[in-house]
Amino acid sequence: MKQHLTIVKVGGKIVEAPDTLNQLLQRFSALEGPKVLVHGGGRTATDVAAQLGVETHMVDGRRITDAEMLRVVTMVYGGLVNKNVVAKLQACGVNALGLTGADMNVIRSHRRPLKNGIDYGYVGDVDKVDADRLQLLIDAGVTPVMAPLTHNGEGDLLNTNADTIAGETAKALAQHYEVTLVYCFEHAGVLANANDEASVIRRITPQTFEQLKADGIVSGGMLPKIENSLMAVKAGVKRVVITRADSIGMNEGTSIEL
Repeated sequence: MKQHLTIVKVGGKIVEAPDTLNQLLQRFSALEGPKVLVHGGGRTATDVAAQLGVETHMVDGRRITDAEMLRVVTMVYGGLVNKNVVAKLQACGVNALGLTGADMNVIRSHRRPLKNGIDYGYVGDVDKVDADRLQLLIDAGVTPVMAPLTHNGEGDLLNTNADTIAGETAKALAQHYEVTLVYCFEHAGVLANANDEASVIRRITPQTFEQLKADGIVSGGMLPKIENSLMAVKAGVKRVVITRADSIGMNEGTSIEL
């Protein structure tokens, strides 16, 4: 029987505010068994870029990452945000290790090709997550804290979506563990009524998802999040949970299952 592993992905809004970050890390630290944390940090990157005189360009919510912006996100994601989280986890008694995809060659990517005529620059699409090397760390009692940076094996770092890193890492580690992937964001879960935090849909399957789409209950940015969650479950991840940071480990939120 496989050991249970929890992978938590937390967005920039949570890791960038001291109160919500501390609350998240306390709940994360209290989770039983091995665990992995994947973080973002986009707002901090935008703020630091502005201070350095580097202009931010976004297309459909995706950051255009030229050479100057790559320097900024490397400093912010791999340095400032990642090491702040690692230090706070150590204070919580968690033996955390900050990683980018280049460290130990754990995530290899390729530079995204032109998409609809748009050059996203140094942005990576994941090719492979080395689950065996991550397993060595996890089984040694280490908690990986993964920044949204990967590499192409040719010396280039690549800015990579944190949701994608969490999903691909979960799918890769499913061969070694019974994996629960938790996506933390600002709502209590997937809501039947966007204006009612109490209207959480407790369970979504491939069948119910089709009905929710047809009825217009789920739309917009939530669609790709659920679609990616269902892909992870189909690829061997035991369960995906979409919930608020203050609900980690409380069996709350929306569970995505087969």
